[in-house]
Amino acid sequence: MRRVIVNSTPLIVLCKIGRLDILKNLYGEIIIPQAVFSEVTAKKDSVCRQIREKEWIHVEQITDQSDKKMYRAKLHDGEVEVMILAQGMPKADLVVIDDNAAKKTAKYLGLTVTGTIGVLLRAKEAGIIENVSPVIKEMKQRGFYISAELERIVLKQANEFL
Repeated sequence: MRRVIVNSTPLIVLCKIGRLDILKNLYGEIIIPQAVFSEVTAKKDSVCRQIREKEWIHVEQITDQSDKKMYRAKLHDGEVEVMILAQGMPKADLVVIDDNAAKKTAKYLGLTVTGTIGVLLRAKEAGIIENVSPVIKEMKQRGFYISAELERIVLKQANEFL
């Protein structure tokens, strides 16, 4: 089984649109660090309930809290723990994270990285979703930001021209 570690934004946005199943269907199981779990379950809302109910979402703790000091300057707690878990043994096959600084850090560390939009493209390729554009539209309606330029590029990649 692939070791896929997911940060909070992909979880939150997919929960808000009722499509957390995309992660399950693509990867089978995912791992989230304790800091991400704490963040997404802080409010007792539908996102919290969905995350708590999924047996295929596994919460892992980092073993050495002092490792966090290296990353603190530019990353949030959840992102830091994603990086630490991803570099552990066994090393992550994939990190799903949306923040640009965190993506750059993960790539610098030699990790394979994608974001929520990359997950959607992969889900379309795998036949899990029929089209990317309605999912992006719904995500945008729920507060997910994607630039018009990036949206055009993604829809072109997905063969869904505007």
